Amino acid sequence: MLILLPPSEGKTAPRRGRPLDLDALSSPGLGAARRSVLDALVELCSDNPVKAMEVLGLGPTQAGLVASNAALASLPTARADALYTGVLYEALDFAALSPAAKRRATAGVRTTSALFGLVAPGDRIPAYRLSGDATLPGLGSVAGVWRDALGPAVEETLGAGLLVDLRSGTYAAFWRPTPDLAPRVVGVRVLHEHQGRRKVVSHFNKATKGRIVRALLEDGAKPRTPTQLAEALRRLGWDVEQGSPGPRGTQLDVVVSEL
Repeated sequence: MLILLPPSEGKTAPRRGRPLDLDALSSPGLGAARRSVLDALVELCSDNPVKAMEVLGLGPTQAGLVASNAALASLPTARADALYTGVLYEALDFAALSPAAKRRATAGVRTTSALFGLVAPGDRIPAYRLSGDATLPGLGSVAGVWRDALGPAVEETLGAGLLVDLRSGTYAAFWRPTPDLAPRVVGVRVLHEHQGRRKVVSHFNKATKGRIVRALLEDGAKPRTPTQLAEALRRLGWDVEQGSPGPRGTQLDVVVSEL
């Protein structure tokens, strides 16, 4: 089973650690795309900080993020599972996983990144600022770069297993499953039900997804089909509704009444 996560905008900047080594990251086939995005981002932030603020959607108090991006090649790095913060990652809480669950995460959890494409929990990366909807001068949209590069890396990591896609819409645009993979792809949506009405609440959608990933890792479940994943989640205490298979996979709705 491979679980794809979105990144978090918030990151804990490492205070010490060796600098970035692109060649040491997992999914080495993404090396050329990683280098092209990194070089374009560093060049923009070094040569035109004002333009970088606009491209990166930053406010006047966030100029320090541009300076950090300009120095990405020399900044200290940390494991990705300690770097990403935010609601989903706080709920997942990599650091508190059992040893067995950490091993499962190393093998079967990846974060989709605008800068690095696909990141394993143990990959050492610096804190960076780059959103998935950004367009970099001289390069174009980062989503376009990853659309051309990400598929083989995802499929290689996935192997013959089930893909659990928890990415947000922005990062789902980086790579979409082909029809032949659809029987092994599951998307998960979290719905809050209150007084007979259901809606998606962003904060709690992320938190519940983090709890789901944590529970699956601790449980050690190995579902190979969407139906088996739905059954595993029900056994772990969630109310799950399974949709019909489609050309991009099967959607599971996890319905929660308490946030």
